[in-house]
Amino acid sequence: MTNNKMKIYFSKTKGALFFLSILLIGTIGCQRNPEKEKAKTLFRPNILWIVADDLGTDLGCYGDSLIYTPNLDQLANEGVKYNHFYTITAVCSPSRSTMITGMYPTSIDCHQHRTRYKKPLPGGIYPITKYFKDAGYFTSNGDFRNKNRAGKQDYNFKADSIFDGTDWSQRKPGQSFFSQVQIHYPHRAFSRDSLFPVDQNAVHLPPYYPDHRIARQDWALYLETIQILDREAGKILARLDEEGLADNTVVFFFGDQGRCMMRAKQFMYDGGIHTPLIIRYPGEMHKGADKDILVSNVDLAPATLALAKIKIPDYMQGIDFLNPDVPEREYVYSMRDRRDETVDRIRAIRTQNFKYIRNFYPDRPYTQFNAYKKQAYPVLTLMQMMHREGKLTPVQDRFMSDARPAEELYDLTRDPWEIHSLAGDKNYSDTLQYFRALMDTVLLRYDKGTYPEDEKEIIYAKQLMENRYKNIMKKRGFSLQPSDDDLLKYWEKQLTPTGEKEGVR
Repeated sequence: MTNNKMKIYFSKTKGALFFLSILLIGTIGCQRNPEKEKAKTLFRPNILWIVADDLGTDLGCYGDSLIYTPNLDQLANEGVKYNHFYTITAVCSPSRSTMITGMYPTSIDCHQHRTRYKKPLPGGIYPITKYFKDAGYFTSNGDFRNKNRAGKQDYNFKADSIFDGTDWSQRKPGQSFFSQVQIHYPHRAFSRDSLFPVDQNAVHLPPYYPDHRIARQDWALYLETIQILDREAGKILARLDEEGLADNTVVFFFGDQGRCMMRAKQFMYDGGIHTPLIIRYPGEMHKGADKDILVSNVDLAPATLALAKIKIPDYMQGIDFLNPDVPEREYVYSMRDRRDETVDRIRAIRTQNFKYIRNFYPDRPYTQFNAYKKQAYPVLTLMQMMHREGKLTPVQDRFMSDARPAEELYDLTRDPWEIHSLAGDKNYSDTLQYFRALMDTVLLRYDKGTYPEDEKEIIYAKQLMENRYKNIMKKRGFSLQPSDDDLLKYWEKQLTPTGEKEGVR
């Protein structure tokens, strides 16, 4: 892969706000007024990011017929739905660090999950809120439950006072805003939707999960939580209408990563990095459009700045995917490093048709102990027990193995679940060589992280997660090290269908 090609993939843009003319059309036939023309030139739209936590593409508008998401489906009907939006990683803090900077986390020392000893961003690199403020925008980040409370940030750098407030209502009269509203759903622990319970017997599990009641009901509750997310998103959209802001606000809806499920969150398979992206423009612009281009969440920052007619900083590694003059991406790049106390390093490249994964610790199991997952993911314990009992299929059992291959290669057109690696297939040797070279180039250019990580960070994370695990097990009435059998009995009681849980027959 040549450097010229790499420049094309990650080229920057200074594109104009392409839909602005539609918003600024004056009365037909009226005389030109210099002052009005000047006001039009200075006009900049409001921009709102609605960010969900741990959301896969499990929405009605993305083809899930089992789930009821009328508000987000309507948003897609009114805007543009991106079918191939992927996050730089499959966990909150590095993903969110990328969204707000337009930089890969490995390029700004933000790739390890929730570092304790946070540092400022490298010199000359800033959160995009600085550029919005400099352009006269009001910036805010709020919680969906209370507009006077700050929303989730979870950045891996010192980020004090980077927003002006918690809600756009705090701005000056007539001031444009760049606002974020953080919705906690569908992050675990899941919430029940008594209005529209999901039948566990109707869910469609991935083939790498066993067809077991615990797995089906856990998935059903995940879908129910998304339905609650949909209603919360609907409230935010309704508020824009009620306040007369919908006609001059660009709305982005997306997840900070993919599903909070085993083999998804924290991993490089599509379940962990594939999330919805819906953008609604004022008026009829692009209404009901579908886009199949590859988009990374490193692209959100430059594209959002361009919408506001703010110059994109030259250092940004994302592209303005909204500008039709910018070449489309040919791949997206994703990564994993330490997640909580679990030390790891994985890198992935995804094109439209292939996924290449490089595992830097092939001697370690995929399921290294992780306190968060052990206490929150019932399917993890279920599969560990079924693995010991020899009850898993070969496809399911592979993720339970004591080691993993150094490389994985998947043909996504034939194998969308990424369960048949072609890394050892001679018929794909040229493809494998291509991706090896491409990965080497990407790592050289963007992977500036320090390895191994400072031991103080690892020790702190281990102690923190060990204490949290102890407290959670104690609240559940367990000893420090409950058996898998005890844990499954606990989940059997917890994972009751919603109607039965509430006495509905």
